[in-house]
Amino acid sequence: MTLNESSRVVILGGTSGIGLATAQRAAAAGATVIVASRNPESVQRALEQLPSESIGRAVDASSANAVAAFFDEIGEFDHFVYTAAENLVGLTLPEITAEKAAEFFGLRLFHALDAVRLAVPHLRSGGSITLTSGTAAFKGGTGWALGTAVCGAMNSLARSLAAELAPLRVNTVAPGVLRSPLWSAMSEADRHAMYEATGASLPLGRVAEPDDAAKAFVALMDQDYVTGTVAVVDGGTLVA
Repeated sequence: MTLNESSRVVILGGTSGIGLATAQRAAAAGATVIVASRNPESVQRALEQLPSESIGRAVDASSANAVAAFFDEIGEFDHFVYTAAENLVGLTLPEITAEKAAEFFGLRLFHALDAVRLAVPHLRSGGSITLTSGTAAFKGGTGWALGTAVCGAMNSLARSLAAELAPLRVNTVAPGVLRSPLWSAMSEADRHAMYEATGASLPLGRVAEPDDAAKAFVALMDQDYVTGTVAVVDGGTLVA
């Protein structure tokens, strides 16, 4: 089902960064957007940047009960987007433990899968699911063993779900480095230096903005003959 005035789009993790940018673009296409994240203040700030008919809820994506109650409350919808994630922190091999790996995978992969499971009964015929990975799935580096693993797993998960849930469509967006609250664990100076250095190394000369990735999410919702694919939005990261 393409995006139009009758579409309802649910974005878990939709109150900042890529999620909020996707909500804004979906709303601009006429859809009613329902955004959710754990922080009530973040939800309120997001609603102030969205059309008045938009809906926002504080939902802990790591709680199956909370997510199930959220879906039960909002009823049927057409498109489900999962962008929930925690701050990005690079860990080298000596720093990685099984517990840290499980925590890293938790919100990004395990709870994403659980959210899809709970969303499916509420999705209308012709609907779609769009998940989030990253170019780390294709191009690793020192300190990013967990990042490459979880992004690769998400891409594989979406391909499998696309077959299992057909005719519902399941796709993934894989951004490169972009300006995002997920880097907030870094100091402002370190973030700026990373953005500048990374951008200078790319063919397009800059890192992505959240809206660059949002365009891909909206395109995958709107294009009703695409499933099981990974939309790479990387400014040329994979060819640099």
